Amino acid sequence: MIIKTVDTWDDELWEEVSPIYIEAFGDKGAKPVKIIKNMFAQGIAELHVGYNKSGAVVMALTGKLESKRVMIIDYLAVAQKERGHGLGKHFVGYLRQKALAKGYQKIIIEAESEGTPGNTRRIHFWQSCGFLLTEYVHHYIWVPETYHAMYLPLIVDSRKVTGEELFVYINTFHRLSFRGGGKKES
Repeated sequence: MIIKTVDTWDDELWEEVSPIYIEAFGDKGAKPVKIIKNMFAQGIAELHVGYNKSGAVVMALTGKLESKRVMIIDYLAVAQKERGHGLGKHFVGYLRQKALAKGYQKIIIEAESEGTPGNTRRIHFWQSCGFLLTEYVHHYIWVPETYHAMYLPLIVDSRKVTGEELFVYINTFHRLSFRGGGKKES
């Protein structure tokens, strides 16, 4: 697989991956393109695209809180026709290497917490990639779904990280994504 990563908005690249993004998140939780462009304008996002012979088959939109040394996987999707071949796991390995190279201490994701078969399958996928599930269930005021934070530690740290701590990072990233706030992290 060939993987391309960009940290500036690229209309052509987005055109290639938007079908994968919409297929996976269009009816559930997709951020509007305007917000994604805002993330790039602020320097807090990267787009990663994996290609095989048939074209783009996997994508991830990641957030970066560099001063906190954290990468957030905001979205990760494999084209439906390509699922079940290990591409997602391979791609997470790529993201892990990128995060390590940038000196990040952890990668964070949020996973829907309701015990549906789909949510359970996604949590198991992340766990198979080395992510740890936290107990805390987060309730956003603007969406009905509840979420767990999961994280992949990239450094040896004997201290247990709580979901409440991780949602401070996630909420900071969301606030910057939706409201602007410049390149400054708080």
